[in-house]
Amino acid sequence: MAQRVPDWQDVTGSSVLIPNRPKGIIHFLGGAFVATAPKYTYRFLLEYLARQGYLVIATPLINTLNHKEMAQESLNRFEQTCDRLYATGQLRQRGLPVYGVGHSLGCKLHLLISSLFSVKRAGNIFMAYNNYPARRSIPFVDQLSVLTDVEFTPSPEQTQELIASHYGVRRNLLIKFQDDTIDQSLILRPVLEGMFPDWVSFRLLKGTHLTPIAQDIPWEVGQSFSPFDAMAQWVKQGLYRDLNTLTREVAFWLDPTTVR
Repeated sequence: MAQRVPDWQDVTGSSVLIPNRPKGIIHFLGGAFVATAPKYTYRFLLEYLARQGYLVIATPLINTLNHKEMAQESLNRFEQTCDRLYATGQLRQRGLPVYGVGHSLGCKLHLLISSLFSVKRAGNIFMAYNNYPARRSIPFVDQLSVLTDVEFTPSPEQTQELIASHYGVRRNLLIKFQDDTIDQSLILRPVLEGMFPDWVSFRLLKGTHLTPIAQDIPWEVGQSFSPFDAMAQWVKQGLYRDLNTLTREVAFWLDPTTVR
């Protein structure tokens, strides 16, 4: 049974949702530029997961070219938040399963966390995985590269090699959206399946690269129902339908007993 939405808390710099009797912990990392305030940009998705009984720790990201350092900082922040929750008694039960959930750049960071550092994860969820080089990912980077060779650390090729050599999380869910032109899940999928052939799930859902940050925004109709109102309602219904499908797929993978 779904729980009520808990209040957002700021704990050691992370945005946290703590349901009653949590059954697992989700470490969430969002995409480039939209992950600086995940409790706003991913509010619908994260609050839905909290209602399903998961303690959500959403780590804000400051974008840099050094993705290894970003991954380490995200992991350190996550562990500090867990330590504080235990120390204050807000989290009492030890040994809860921990799941990494990422969107776009957040997927790459979770892959690096699980390849470079000693962590225990019950599973990882990758939504709209992206591992493009800096020239395709950052606006105006070509102007910067006139003076220096600008690239992420590790590079896309180095990231693929790290995953193939050191990634250690067996259970994984990859989600690709039908109208996402920058998704690279189809490159990541065979790498993970080669290591864990019976533990990798793949879902192709309706939506775009931005579906995870869509929100159920109320639309107030004016005194007369205009064509603009009709268009707004149609767009809202489509966005909400795709987002609702995503949240239910994620919740069902986490716990197949969840009512869909």
